[in-house]
Order: sequence, then C-alpha cells, then structure tokens
Amino acid sequence: MAHTTVLLHETVNALKLKPGMTVVDGTLGGGGHSLEILKAITPGGRLIGIDKDTYALDKAKQRLGEYADEAVFVHDDFRNIKDILSMLDINGIDGAVLDLGVSSFQLDQCNRGFSYHLDSRLDMRMNTKDKTCAADIVNSYSQKDLERILRDYGEERWAARIASFIVRERSDKPIETTGHLVEVIKKAVPSGARRDGPHPARRTFQALRIEVNGELDAVKTALLHFVQALRPGARIAVITFHSLEDRIVKQEFKRFENPCECPKEFPVCVCGKKPMGKVVTRKPMLPSAQEVDQNNRSRSAKLRVFEARG
Repeated sequence: MAHTTVLLHETVNALKLKPGMTVVDGTLGGGGHSLEILKAITPGGRLIGIDKDTYALDKAKQRLGEYADEAVFVHDDFRNIKDILSMLDINGIDGAVLDLGVSSFQLDQCNRGFSYHLDSRLDMRMNTKDKTCAADIVNSYSQKDLERILRDYGEERWAARIASFIVRERSDKPIETTGHLVEVIKKAVPSGARRDGPHPARRTFQALRIEVNGELDAVKTALLHFVQALRPGARIAVITFHSLEDRIVKQEFKRFENPCECPKEFPVCVCGKKPMGKVVTRKPMLPSAQEVDQNNRSRSAKLRVFEARG
C-alpha cells in the first residue's frame, strides 16, 4: 500500500510558511509533509528531515529528489533535536512537524513486524540498529511487566489475561512471529469481546511498539526542545494517533502556555516562569470524513498546534 500522508493540508497550512524559512520535519516518514513544506519555503528555504528508520530516509530522499539542494536528511531520533540543530549550526527554526504515527510502508513491510495482519518476525523496531525488539519483550518480560505495558500503553481491557496466556505459551515455545502472537491474543480475549470493536491484537501491538521504541518518553522530551528552538511566532504541528500521545501533547502545550507553579491564592506570580507561547488549537483538528473514507488509517488522527511567543 502506498504511503498516504494524514492531515496534510491542515498541517502545512497551520505552519504559516513562507519562502526562505527553515523548517524541521522530525518524523520524515514517506516525505509527504516535507514535500509540501518544501514547495512553500522555496526559494531560499531549508528543510531538516529527521527519521530513525533508514528505509524511510531512503524513500523520502527519492520522493524529494528535486529539492535535494534545499533538504538535509538526518538519521536520528527526533528527541535529539537540540543536538541535531547544534550539529547543523542552526540557532532557530521557523516551524516544525511531528507525525507520531507508524508510516504505511512500515506497516506493510512484512519483515518489520508492525502489523497484526501480516505474519512476520516479531520486531517492531523503528531503528533496526536498536538492540531490543518486540520478540525480546514478549519472551523475557515478567507477567507483571507485560500486563503493565499492555494496560498502560495499550489501554487493553484484557491485559491480565493476555499477559498470562503469553507467559503460558512461551513456556512451551518462544513467540517469535506476529502470527503466533495474534493466535495467543485471540485465545486470551473472550469470543464475545472479539466480535465487537477493533482487531483483538490492535492494542497489544500498539503497547509493544511503544515499549520497543520508547515513544512516550521521546514525545515529552522532544516537545520542550522543539518549542525552545522555535523563533518568535513560529509554530509546531503535532499529529497523534492514540489517546496516550495526544494527552501528553495537550498537557505539555498547556504547560508551555501557562507554566506558573504558584498557588492559586497568590495574587501575582512569584515563581518567575514565563509563557513560551500560546496554544493555537483549543480542540484538536480532525481528518475530514472524506479523508477517513479514502484512508482508514487516518480515523484516529488528531492535530494540535502551538505558536512560540512573539
């Protein structure tokens, strides 16, 4: 399946781009956002495209080939934005995008292990050079820890049952493929629950992917560093695909807008913490019905935007 960029026009329009700007795409993926950004900031602009997936970088380089002189490609984690900008001798940016979803070509690559629809090695590493993959977690974590990540990262109702079934299954044979794990999950989830709602493995796969890639920690760290890097009036647009990430983005943006830690009864602020800017999207932007109809993977997407203090 071809990679389809989610909330493309809403995201690019929210950044208020002009020729000559320097913009960071922290999750380059298929390069969909970056292509439209480059069109808007050319001539004279500069795009910094970051991705920890070398396959994604190679695909994006091909797609953005005509803008090779305006684009810089970086193989790294977006949480390291401070070091990346320092390395490139950039002291401020005019906009940024973070699309926190898994790209379509990652899901559809059989050997990556992201999809519960495809039988493959149970991997899920966005950076294939990382040491720990999903199979390591499934076969080595204690039942208590498996239950914790399924509950906390997958918001899985049947976390305890799935964890116990995994531990029981792996005592006979290691769980090394996505297909094997899906079989175990289907056995653990009661038949009545399997008939309604999303695929029974969806939440477990989400939880494992988050654990493997340290996704939630990366988001909180990166948001602060990205906002600190924005020039006055510049914006960052963040797309999330599940409530855990969206909650972090919402809370962090709110804290950036109102960082005061003084007790409410204090008549004036004495903590000295100043607002870093303002939240542009009081409620998240959602994909249109037409977009969801054309790309079902966009159905859970939410876009939030923050503007640096002018």
